[in-house]
Amino acid sequence: MTAMPHEPLTQADVLLEGFLALDTPEGFRAELIEGEIVVTPPPDGEHEKYISRVLRQVIRRSLVDMDVSGNKGLKLTGTGERPRNHVIPDLTFAPVDADLFGGADSWMPCGGVAMVLEITSSTPNADREVKRPCYARGDIPLYLLVDRDTSTVTLFTDPEDGDYREHHAVPFGKPLALPAPFGFDLETAEFL
Repeated sequence: MTAMPHEPLTQADVLLEGFLALDTPEGFRAELIEGEIVVTPPPDGEHEKYISRVLRQVIRRSLVDMDVSGNKGLKLTGTGERPRNHVIPDLTFAPVDADLFGGADSWMPCGGVAMVLEITSSTPNADREVKRPCYARGDIPLYLLVDRDTSTVTLFTDPEDGDYREHHAVPFGKPLALPAPFGFDLETAEFL
């Protein structure tokens, strides 16, 4: 029997294998973001309230019928020697006609995703600064961030060169225009 040579594992390979083998406690979320494993505890009720407020409006008011997934794992491009990012947005939206979630693996590519939503939680900087370029490199057209600490809602648009070229922020209580395929003003008065 002849032994076949194989490529040695890189540090990125070892990190990715370790991440994928994690067994997190019930309710906790593990993500691999920019070469770091980030584990977050289950969200509090306020966090879930904001998710509900956005979700209800998208389902009722969007110009295009949307499928939505909470806790859907997305594989996104990494940088340099780092492994692919494995990120779990609070909500992931895709047009119903695309049927992206049907038959998808636990970690799916992000092609066809219309928008991701993040609500700041115990690691707000991850949502504000670290995940944003990950989503932009994945060419996710819209990134909606509800920042509970600053009482603002920000929509990032036009991904290019690893970040979003445009963003529009409003304080809680003011409407925020969501472009096509959503095509409505997100009302944030309920966030107060």
